[in-house]
Amino acid sequence: MILAAGRGERMRPLTDHTPKPLLQVANKALIVWHIEKLAKLGVSEIVINTAWLSHALVAAIGTGSQWGVQVHWSHEPAGGLETAGGVLKALPWLSDGPFYVINGDVWCDYDLAKLEQCALTQQPELLAHLVLVDNPEHHPLGDFKLTEQGLLVCRSEAETGLTFSGISVLSAELFAPWLHATGERLALRDVFAPALEQGLISAEYHPGQWTDVGTPERLEMLNAQLMQRAPQD
Repeated sequence: MILAAGRGERMRPLTDHTPKPLLQVANKALIVWHIEKLAKLGVSEIVINTAWLSHALVAAIGTGSQWGVQVHWSHEPAGGLETAGGVLKALPWLSDGPFYVINGDVWCDYDLAKLEQCALTQQPELLAHLVLVDNPEHHPLGDFKLTEQGLLVCRSEAETGLTFSGISVLSAELFAPWLHATGERLALRDVFAPALEQGLISAEYHPGQWTDVGTPERLEMLNAQLMQRAPQD
């Protein structure tokens, strides 16, 4: 699943008429980077949720056939359902087992193929596996801590952790206690909390490039970086 329902307030005025996932990164829509990676991995079906300017997103991506995938559209009410709320609404299209969830507004050079061998696929009792990255300037304390055993734990207010990249493998079972909230606004952090306390979420650290494409300045910087390195790739 690609989460693409956000309004992109900090991206205005760029997002006044263009959904954030369709903003161009190195001459390619941000969401297309994700679709291409998933298709290369062998993923055949992708759920994309929408809320803001959904007609433009559907018009640009369509059925996904040009990438060899089938796209299912999960339309949400104005304002969206937040991250976990979006996944809950889309569960009927998703696997009963683990599935990929990627934030549509991030760019990362992480190799998704590594997730096929992540801890969640080896230890069925786990409920989620998250990819963590270095903290950006706008989020200096991070979100979580990673133990030596590869488990995710909450950081205290006095600690510095790592930032959740928005790339994860989640189990449908993770959402079982929240089925009563289908159709409501709900954040993934709230869904993670009980599983974190039980030690049921694994994680890994990715030291490579990652950008939360949340402002025009970050978009401009990312474009400059990728366009500069393009001739060498």
